[in-house]
Amino acid sequence: MKRGKVYLVGAGPGDPGLFTLRGKEVLQRAEVVIFDYLANEELLKFAPPGAERIYVGKKGGNHTLGQEAINALLVEKGRENVVVRLKGGDPFIFGRGGEEAQALVENGIAFEAVPGISAAAAVPAYAGIPLSHRDFTSTIAFITGHERADKEEHKSKIAWDKISTGAGTLVFFMGVKSLPEICRNLIQNGRPADTPVALIRWGTTPMQKTVAGTLSDIVAKVKEANLQPPAMIVVGEVVKCREELNWFERRPLFGRKILITRAREQASDFKVELEELGAKCIEFPTIAIAPPPTWDPLDNAIRNLSQYDWAIFTSVNGVRFFIERLLAAGRDARDLKGLRLAAIGPKTAQALESVLLRPDLVPTEYRAEGLLEVFSGQNVSERRFLMPRALEAREVLPEKLRQWGAFVDVVPAYQTVLPEQDALKIRELLANCEIDCLTFTSSSTVSNFFSLIANEDLRYCKEKMAVACIGPVTAQTAEKFGLHTSIMPSEYTIRGLVDSIVSYFKN
Repeated sequence: MKRGKVYLVGAGPGDPGLFTLRGKEVLQRAEVVIFDYLANEELLKFAPPGAERIYVGKKGGNHTLGQEAINALLVEKGRENVVVRLKGGDPFIFGRGGEEAQALVENGIAFEAVPGISAAAAVPAYAGIPLSHRDFTSTIAFITGHERADKEEHKSKIAWDKISTGAGTLVFFMGVKSLPEICRNLIQNGRPADTPVALIRWGTTPMQKTVAGTLSDIVAKVKEANLQPPAMIVVGEVVKCREELNWFERRPLFGRKILITRAREQASDFKVELEELGAKCIEFPTIAIAPPPTWDPLDNAIRNLSQYDWAIFTSVNGVRFFIERLLAAGRDARDLKGLRLAAIGPKTAQALESVLLRPDLVPTEYRAEGLLEVFSGQNVSERRFLMPRALEAREVLPEKLRQWGAFVDVVPAYQTVLPEQDALKIRELLANCEIDCLTFTSSSTVSNFFSLIANEDLRYCKEKMAVACIGPVTAQTAEKFGLHTSIMPSEYTIRGLVDSIVSYFKN
């Protein structure tokens, strides 16, 4: 008989990079995922595509399911399935994981607790607040700021007379609405009114916001800042360290929302670099990479490699599909002996080097005109060139080489297509002017973007949103659609684009 099992998994504080390896491991074989409001939905990408996903979030008193109903759901699904119960932070630190585990034990269902990085530790760290410091305190207490609603009237289970001065650092969970009561109880029970306090909302994410003050004025400051839940409260002298140690919120792109239109397969490096600098990246791939309508021209060129003097690669995808077809034909790098290789830029060169092929030529200007500048100093007449590239691309390179007397075979190695995409969310973000920077890495990303988004959708945000294009050709395409390029690197690479975005927002 098939037996189920429930994993109570801590999703961590919000930053998906703080998810544990064990959590990822069990999520990758989940049959059912039951997740909370505070669990980053990015983590759901680790679950198998066929896994059932059930949201049971609780937000501001609005509960999708009550706790008893969640317990019953875990029991029901856990009898016959591998279930991952994905909970924000750590399941056993103010996460009701203990109650859920008890319900499973009572019904004879196996469970495993997978600890997560608690918000209590991570959120203050991202706000530049060490919970312990030899100059300030060696004691820490974790306290709920939201006690059970069914407690006896006016009877708190928190021993305020002991906790107020009994620990140097106090960390309150879910206490924004109770902040006035918390401050009043601490002061009345001996904590000095000038004790530093910080509230951190959406800690460890690009949406993080911190308000600092003292027990006497923090309520007014939070009200003035309109700080809403969810937030952690840290009370103690260690809060003073924030002024010096606030590393996360000082990153150059912190809080900037940047829309990435690059193909999903290629967006990861770009996204990682931007997120490392503090940006909130929103992926909206406007192109997808697909095989060409037929492999015949490329396969025929591979069969006749010895006829060519040069192979020119203008993209990483051109390299990838060329090598795949080379291997599919039962051949390998040895068949390229004597063939000189040109790469349009460093990323394409790296793609060649990853399969132990070192390019003979990489121009200093990473576009077709850069390659032409190099070839203009060489005698290319009667030379044979092979160009494995996208089905649709600029003709400036092959046409000029032919004018110089070269024989050029342009063969489609792949094509870019418009992916299936739900644009409703992006339209809403644009309508609300919530995008700080719109990025394009090719002309195709621009034209396909406007196949999904109408110019009308940009009418409110066009003047407030920066447009970043990787190079002049892409910028020219953007101009045709009425977009003025405000960011363009001098080096037409992703690295150059990232640096230019940072410079723009810094200034």
